[in-house]
Amino acid sequence: MNLSLNGKLKLVFVFILIGGLFQFSFSSPVKESFKGMFSFYMENDFFAGTDRCFTGAFKTGWMRKIKDIQKSWLWKKIPFKDEPGYQHYFALSAGINVYTPGNIRRSDLIEDDRPYAGFLHGGLSFLSISRTHRENLELVVGIVGPHSYAQELQKFVHSVEFINGFHPKGWNHQLKDEITVSLVYENQWKLRKSSGRGFGFEVIPHLGGGLGTAYTYLSSGLQVRGGWNLPDDFGVPLLRPGGDRSLGFRCPGNAGIHLFAAVDGKAVLRTIFLDGNTFQESHRVDKNIFTADFHLGTRLRMGGFNFSYEYILWTKRFKTEDRKHLFGVLSLSYSF
Repeated sequence: MNLSLNGKLKLVFVFILIGGLFQFSFSSPVKESFKGMFSFYMENDFFAGTDRCFTGAFKTGWMRKIKDIQKSWLWKKIPFKDEPGYQHYFALSAGINVYTPGNIRRSDLIEDDRPYAGFLHGGLSFLSISRTHRENLELVVGIVGPHSYAQELQKFVHSVEFINGFHPKGWNHQLKDEITVSLVYENQWKLRKSSGRGFGFEVIPHLGGGLGTAYTYLSSGLQVRGGWNLPDDFGVPLLRPGGDRSLGFRCPGNAGIHLFAAVDGKAVLRTIFLDGNTFQESHRVDKNIFTADFHLGTRLRMGGFNFSYEYILWTKRFKTEDRKHLFGVLSLSYSF
C-alpha cells in the first residue's frame, strides 16, 4: 500500500464529505457549556509522504469542568477572569513527540541536521472560557532522551511494511536523558463571532508563550474559519502545549462542518530539540529564532463528536535545514 499525497487527500475528504451528508439539525437550543471532554490527536509526516524533522506525535487528553470556582483554593492563585459568562476547567494530557534528521538510513552523526530526540510528556492545564475569550495556563513535565522511548516507537511503526519497511539507524546519537519542566500560557479572543446557526465566519487571534527547559518562546497568530453550524469554541487543537481549543459551549444544531486556515508565528529563545541538552554536551544545530506555521484543514461535528484533518507547513527551523516541513494531523474528541 503506497498512496500518493493526492490519494491520501482524496480519502480524507471523501470520509469527511460522507459524514457531512448526515442531516443537519436546527432544532437544538443553545444550552450550558460542556462538562468535559476526551480527546486523541495524531500528527505524522507519513500523510505528506516524508519521514524527517518532526516525524510524528501522539497525544491524549481529558478535561473536566470545575463546578465551584469559589471553593477552589488553587484557582485563586491563577489570575484568570472569574466573571458571569465564564466557565472554568482543568485538564490532564499525555503524549510523545518524535524528531529525526532527514536521512534516517545513516548510522553516523549528521552534524548539520537536527538531533534525534523523543519527548514523553504530561500536562496539567487550567482554562477560563467564555463565548468570546479563552485563557489557558499549562504546566508541562516531560523527559527527553532514551527513556522517552521514541526510538522504540519509531522502530515499531517502521516494522509495519506499508509505512516504511526499514529501521532508522541513527538513534545512538539522540539527546541524552533530561527531565524538563515548562510553563505555557495562551490567550485567545474572537474579533468576529458567528451566531453558530447556519453559515458562519469567525476570526480568532491568539497570543502566548512558553518558559522552561524544554522551550522558551513567544507566539502570536490568527485563525479564520467558515462553514455550517460553527462550534462555539476556539478552533482545532494542536499537539503543542496550550490545552485543547475545541471545548466550548453547546452549539445550535446537532452537526456542522467547516474549513479553517491559520498562521502561528514564534520567536524562539530556546528549544532543547535544536539547542541540545541543557546540562550535558550533546548534538545541536543553530536554530532560526523566528519561525511560522501555516494550517489548512476541515472539521466535522456530530453531536459531541469532533473529527478534524489538517495539513501543517513549518518554515525552516534551523539554519542548515534544506527545506520546509509538511505533515498531517488527525484529531478526534468527544465532549459530554
